Amino acid sequence: MPDKKNKPDTKKVKAKTKPTPYRAKTSAPRMTPDSRFPVVGLGASAGGLEALRSFFKAVAADSGMAFVVAVHMAPKQPSLMPELLQKVTPLPVLVAIDGLTIEPDHIYVIAPDKEIRVFKGKLQLLDALDKRTVLPIDQFLKSLAHDRGVNAAAVILSGTGTDGTLGATEIKARGGLVLVQSEDSAGYGGMPRSAANSGVADIILPPEEMPQRLSNYFTHPDRALSKQPAAAGDQLDWLNKIFAILRTQIGHDFSLYKKNNLLRRINRRMGLNQIAQHGQYVRYLRENPAELQALFRELLIGVTHFFRDAASFHALKTNFLPELLGHVKANATFRAWIPGCSTGEEVYSLAIVIRELLDTTPNHINLQLFGTDIDGHAIDKARQGLFPASIADDVDDERLNRFFIKEGESFRIRKEIRDCVVFSVQDLIKDPPFSRLHLLCCRNLLIYLNSEAQKKLLPLFHYTLTPEGILMLGSSESIGGFSNLFTVLDKKWKIYKRREVPQAQRQQVDFLSGPSAPDMVAGGTIADRPANQKANIAQMTQQAILDQFAPTAILVDANDNMLHVQGRTGKYLETPSGPPTRNILDMTREGLRIELSSAIRAARSSNKPVQRRKIAVKVNGNIQLVDLHVSPQHAPEALSGCLLVVFEDAEAAIVQGSPPGDEGHLHQEANRIAELERELQNTRESHQIIVEELESSNEELKSINEEMQSSNEEFQSTNEELESSREELQSLNEELQTVNAELQSKVEELSAVHDDMRNLLNSTEIATIFVDNHMRIRRFTPEATTIINLIQTDIGRPLQHVVSNLSYKGMIDDLDDVRKNLAPKEVEVQTTNGQWYKMRILPYRTTDNRIDGAVLTFASITEQKKAQQLLSTTNLEMQQAGVLIRKIFDMNADPLVVLEQEGTIVLANSAFTDIVKTSPEKVTGMDVFKINSRRLWWADLTANLKRALEKRENFEIITGKRSSSKTEGAYRVIGQIIRLDDDWPHCILLRFAKNGRKEACNASARK
Repeated sequence: MPDKKNKPDTKKVKAKTKPTPYRAKTSAPRMTPDSRFPVVGLGASAGGLEALRSFFKAVAADSGMAFVVAVHMAPKQPSLMPELLQKVTPLPVLVAIDGLTIEPDHIYVIAPDKEIRVFKGKLQLLDALDKRTVLPIDQFLKSLAHDRGVNAAAVILSGTGTDGTLGATEIKARGGLVLVQSEDSAGYGGMPRSAANSGVADIILPPEEMPQRLSNYFTHPDRALSKQPAAAGDQLDWLNKIFAILRTQIGHDFSLYKKNNLLRRINRRMGLNQIAQHGQYVRYLRENPAELQALFRELLIGVTHFFRDAASFHALKTNFLPELLGHVKANATFRAWIPGCSTGEEVYSLAIVIRELLDTTPNHINLQLFGTDIDGHAIDKARQGLFPASIADDVDDERLNRFFIKEGESFRIRKEIRDCVVFSVQDLIKDPPFSRLHLLCCRNLLIYLNSEAQKKLLPLFHYTLTPEGILMLGSSESIGGFSNLFTVLDKKWKIYKRREVPQAQRQQVDFLSGPSAPDMVAGGTIADRPANQKANIAQMTQQAILDQFAPTAILVDANDNMLHVQGRTGKYLETPSGPPTRNILDMTREGLRIELSSAIRAARSSNKPVQRRKIAVKVNGNIQLVDLHVSPQHAPEALSGCLLVVFEDAEAAIVQGSPPGDEGHLHQEANRIAELERELQNTRESHQIIVEELESSNEELKSINEEMQSSNEEFQSTNEELESSREELQSLNEELQTVNAELQSKVEELSAVHDDMRNLLNSTEIATIFVDNHMRIRRFTPEATTIINLIQTDIGRPLQHVVSNLSYKGMIDDLDDVRKNLAPKEVEVQTTNGQWYKMRILPYRTTDNRIDGAVLTFASITEQKKAQQLLSTTNLEMQQAGVLIRKIFDMNADPLVVLEQEGTIVLANSAFTDIVKTSPEKVTGMDVFKINSRRLWWADLTANLKRALEKRENFEIITGKRSSSKTEGAYRVIGQIIRLDDDWPHCILLRFAKNGRKEACNASARK
């Protein structure tokens, strides 16, 4: 019972403006309450007191950090934890008070029957709820993460269950630090193991080593870099090296992620490892594969929970999904993809919402959801479908009962939801996407990618959706400049519908594989280079010269498509009617097409520049003479195979229909004749070129025709082989379908057998534990948890690492002995609470008679033990009563003997044994009629005894050696019937008295 003198007076504390600590404050340096000093949240449960004492023993008096302790306390019970902690630390230990401002170098302990939160640097206390699914440590750490961000730290200590895991995840997502107690140092490993398995633990170590690591992290000089924007050029070299190491060792390219976020997280890892220089950290990554894995997990943002932004799910379910499901035909499959799904909460949330709608739909529609992420560890957890009890904060009771199964301290998703979800490891940036999707839910992923990746992913999303498909983004994301691909359905929750776009207007879908060539150069990115004023002036001068004095030039590719235009082309090209085109021959003006086509063919065939002069081109009703130059390009390599087409005006335009004059008319006719002769010569040259090309083409076609005939014969042979292969494949497919049906039947049978076995084990109420050859737990029944402290996450752990409630210490040795000798073993064992069990250990034999572990069963024998103890007590009492009776018999001077109905002696005193000259040990069980004694004459005794036993009546006779005058040594024998009950055989008591004691004998006979 706690000492009332030492118990803190909470009422008095609340009345003061500032609480009184359990120990006087030290003279450590103080910080102002509004400064961003670190706040460490500690969560613990069973076995947490020793861990907390070890932790605070190592905390320095001037650490500059504040500590808030949240533990599981018994309701309506006073707590001595502040006093116990004050004994091991110089820091003031205070009971948390509502509205109290957090100060550095102070310890705040949660008050009984309260839940604690942190808001704007102050403690907020709430009444504890009776709802057991509410986990107070998770709620406290979440509030701490939102309030302090990168200045928050979570410490998960000893305890059962999973409380603290989700809160630590929130701390990690906000840039804080997460420390977890090592299991070997924890009294109960449930909470530390859950946090470690979730992948959010930055450091796992004993509690006494944690304060030093916290101090090193929060005082590291480079930690400030994690809160500052990234520099541009000087950091790109080492950052590219880290990208190269990650891509080589992990297989994922992070160069398309936003660099500010990457740099913050890299600097955070450097602070954890006490590394000051980025070059040193690059070397550290190369030498430590474990740190490379830790950095990879650090760069991934795994923050998720069920029904995140619940209003968005409600809007999707109410306004858009019913219509979308209406477009799905009966017995068809509704397909959805959730990239970046982390541990699967969002996938299961969406599956639950759609399943609720499908339950109200008359048509049968199959459901198929794809959850992908690049984190294989997160995908493995998503596949398990096992979540901590704290999900009850996000999932209402109706959905918990409908879609989840309670397993110990956790919830498991039901089979009907799990079977419709497929999880896989996929890199959205480089791996092929899913297609024919009705819904694509990509929330809070694009915000971590740079603009280049977003511009390539959104057309990819458009490609994957069906015509009625819906795209759902996060509240902080948008489709940017791709409004032509999507129609806005809900502006607030960023829900879009796919818009049909003509093929010509669609962007080419590109499966990303890393940074594009134009963006990355040897020393940095082009966009990151500093501007050079002189270079800009030179460039502008060159552009001015090109605009004012350079002729019109067009660069065309091998298909005559225009790649680049320099100058004005209105005199030479015009846009034709019909679909838009980039082909230069389709756009040439009247009079230029034939010459241009001829010049292009000549330039390609000769691979030399070609010129055509004074070509008459009709421009706006006038004739313009144009000089044409076509030059093949050989350098640089990027322009190889292209042609540069240059147009130059030869003379001023000739106005058609001008009046003839003497000299002018003659001059015009001479020019016209020269023009016609030139055109005729060009036509002849073109015709000759065409004839030569035609002959060459005919020869090539003949050769191709022969090759085609040969290929056709090969194709026919191949076709016959393929036809034969198709028939074989069809037969094989039928066999596979049969095998698949059989396997499906076997799976259903195995599922039924598994359910039967599970119910059988549960119904027997016998605690059973299965272990493998390495003593690792394979399976156990719920009853086993009362004997050994097992939870579902203990499967796979060695049995010797789990705390046992048995007083018997030889269980592990017995298991090892049975496994080695294959001989079953039975031992009666007792638990610490007094229960008795018969522990039986058998070898675990497989169907092929192979030993693969052992089976422990515990059958309760408590009631048998109680009965046995009671029987032992009764036997002892009966033995004591028998001894007492014999002593009473021996105290009687007259011979006494008790006989059964057949005359067998049951009990006789020492006086009787003296008469018959027999020891007391031998007389019991003897036949009284066969005793030969000279002092007794049995004739009358035998007859009277038999008559008394038959008639069940008493008798009295005189027996002994007789003479003529008197009876010598005679005894008066008194026989009394001992009546027990009607069913039990009667016994008779014989009393032998001296014949002289007649009066006494008569009196006894009458009685």
